Amino acid sequence: MLRALISRPALVAGAARAVAAGGAGVADLRRDAWGHGLLDVARIAAAAGVRAVRVDDEDTVARLAADGIPATCEEPADLDAGLFYGLPDAAGALPGEPAMRVFGRVLSTKDISAGSGVSYGYIHRAPVDSRLALITGGYAQGVVRALGSRASVEIDGVVHPIVGRIAMDVCVVDIGDAEVATGTEATYFGGRGPLAAGLADWTRITGMTAGELVAVVGQRTEREWLG
Repeated sequence: MLRALISRPALVAGAARAVAAGGAGVADLRRDAWGHGLLDVARIAAAAGVRAVRVDDEDTVARLAADGIPATCEEPADLDAGLFYGLPDAAGALPGEPAMRVFGRVLSTKDISAGSGVSYGYIHRAPVDSRLALITGGYAQGVVRALGSRASVEIDGVVHPIVGRIAMDVCVVDIGDAEVATGTEATYFGGRGPLAAGLADWTRITGMTAGELVAVVGQRTEREWLG
């Protein structure tokens, strides 16, 4: 299963950055707080001093009002969401630690001979003898099909390319001669490792915005909180 780990300390820091930069404005919490989890993020935003949070509908406004959090579904959000959620800009620069880290796990590994095809349609053929890892995370969870043979994951601190087509729930990674154990985490983006700003590659490859990507992934994965 693909998982989205939400860092509470990173979100607290991001909310403080956004308020420091834009004042006590309105934070954008539509689409389940961009996939980060509405209620927890709304509480963090309120504690940071935002004037209100922008949400999707009047029912959500009422639900948050019952929790003492001012909300609106009409007033535009004016706080910088990139600062708030710790999203990379187009050049891959991060304002701070990303609030969301998306990762799967290694299900299995196997050798592949030079010339052998990978995944559906064999759009990738191994240029040399190598080794593959099957990892959780596919287009059903928001790992967009366009990322096949173009994006990478990080395993044990090393970046490895995704090869072949993205399947519904899994994808394949060329790990070369690395020794990778079954169950090892494979980070797609976020965290503090070499792919902390990996979401910038996703935006470049897919043409989608960082907000669209994290909202889709965050709402389709198993989400958990850190801190």
